[in-house]
Amino acid sequence: MHSIAFKIGSLTVHWYGILVALGFFAGLWTASRRGRREGIASEQVYDLGPWLIVGGIAGGRILYVISYWREQFAQKPFPEIFMVQHGGLVFYGGLIGAVCAGMFYLWLKKLPLWKMADIMAPSIALGYAFGRIGCLMNGCCYGRACSLPWAIRFPADHATRENPLNPSGYVHPTEIYDSLLNLLFYFFLAWLFRRKKFNGQIFAIYLIGYAVIRSFVEYFRGDYPVYYGGWATPAQLISVGIVVLGLLLLFLLPRSQAPAQTQAKRG
Repeated sequence: MHSIAFKIGSLTVHWYGILVALGFFAGLWTASRRGRREGIASEQVYDLGPWLIVGGIAGGRILYVISYWREQFAQKPFPEIFMVQHGGLVFYGGLIGAVCAGMFYLWLKKLPLWKMADIMAPSIALGYAFGRIGCLMNGCCYGRACSLPWAIRFPADHATRENPLNPSGYVHPTEIYDSLLNLLFYFFLAWLFRRKKFNGQIFAIYLIGYAVIRSFVEYFRGDYPVYYGGWATPAQLISVGIVVLGLLLLFLLPRSQAPAQTQAKRG
């Protein structure tokens, strides 16, 4: 855990911000290459970038503040809400915010929604892999007690070292679990992209796959103050809805596109 990368005078640059930025630019670059295969100019993909940044950060921060208001913000100065560099973005909120901002941009530019969603979907998994390493450097999203050989231990002032039920301080490296699984997921989605059957297929599979990966890793998390029903984290509950949405898209999209595809073949 090394949250601070370097300082320039009074400016402190955090690893979390650096890695999130690297993930974003890596994702955008790979998406631009896929876009050319679909007849979408690289410039159009890059122009989408600022919209995704603003929507993703705003959505991720809003949901984080709502989720952890009592634990982290109620007793602190109001400006702390905006201190994203300290960590604190909920991915599902960021995904919702980015999707809303992206849809608005695509509507303005009259670009194909589901084709662009497929172009971006693998890159979301790639960017997320970078972001989770940022979480590791920041010390957030940590795991529960672990005695396996690959367990990790944070510095002495970290919250995991204050647990009397885990005096050794060793925990699951959940950030690494998430990062590696999403990196593998990226390669799978990039491979599947070249073989897709209809527009929106890759995005729908991304939703399902990410929700499954997230729900799995959540069982090893140790940083949640609240478990609904004593067993489910907030992200796991949201994942159920995300899986349902992905399955609905897989069912509905090919049917909605079938008439247009048939007409195009006849023409």
